[in-house]
Amino acid sequence: MFERRSLKLPITLGVAMIVLVVLLTIGWIFVTIFAARKETPAAVFWALLAVGTVLLICVLGGVITYLTLSVKAINLNRRQSNFIDSVTHELKSPIASLKLYLQTLTLRDVDEKQRQDFHRFMLADVERLDQLINHLLDTGRIEKGSLSNEEEEFQLEDLLQRCAEVACIRYHLPPETVRLEVPPIPMLTKQIQLEIVFRNLLDNAFKYGGVPPEVIVTARTVDPDLVEVRVIDNGKGIPVNQRRKVFGRFVRLGSELERSRQGTGLGLYLVRNIVRKLGGAVRVHGRKDSSGTEFEVVLPGVVTSLTPATVSDNERDD
Repeated sequence: MFERRSLKLPITLGVAMIVLVVLLTIGWIFVTIFAARKETPAAVFWALLAVGTVLLICVLGGVITYLTLSVKAINLNRRQSNFIDSVTHELKSPIASLKLYLQTLTLRDVDEKQRQDFHRFMLADVERLDQLINHLLDTGRIEKGSLSNEEEEFQLEDLLQRCAEVACIRYHLPPETVRLEVPPIPMLTKQIQLEIVFRNLLDNAFKYGGVPPEVIVTARTVDPDLVEVRVIDNGKGIPVNQRRKVFGRFVRLGSELERSRQGTGLGLYLVRNIVRKLGGAVRVHGRKDSSGTEFEVVLPGVVTSLTPATVSDNERDD
């Protein structure tokens, strides 16, 4: 959809500039004709001069705008090319790994410990492929507006705990890697979309955090209807002049990061678009106390209490 709009606008501008140049040429021809006639009043020349000046300014503005759009189109094409390279790498690497392990299991006798290790590695490769496919599917759904729009009542703490557990399992890290500082906050919003947001933010914190990563997730109500969630990592941080860029589609900062980290540049793009559709805002800051990055998400949907249907099984048992 973005590509079609970016193509239509330069074409429209190009046609408009051609029309303006034609009108400007015709105008100067009339000026020349009128100049040959002694009886032509001076006011006519001033009027034609004013019209010609306005047309020249319009042409100049169109050229500048066209140049800006062309630069954006070139950058978009470059990011799309990087995206294709990333997706190709993300597909080939786990597939080649799976093929190697399967060939080894087929052609050689391995002991039970090696067999278990191979199964664990193959499962990690399958999870990597699954995440890539989910990113691509989520991106397509968000652009088509086909993500679930059903609002649900749930506890924010439960959703964040679930996302943290999935991230720890995926990266084979202990649960203590994520420290949750989340009070009970009942919410009424689109739970599936919100889960995509925090799943991607935690994945980003794990990938670009320190070694080992340490992630802090905090939440608090800032208004009767608003909640603020912060996802903080201990990585190198993001330069101030590039913090707005990280939410763009296919954007991955720095060639070194592109080679040393898995990803397609779609995670934070999904975060920004989903948060906006939910009526919230997302911002990125540097950590005040140490190195690292802090993503701040402000969302509506806080409710004063949950209906009995959303009370957990443990609460029912109590």
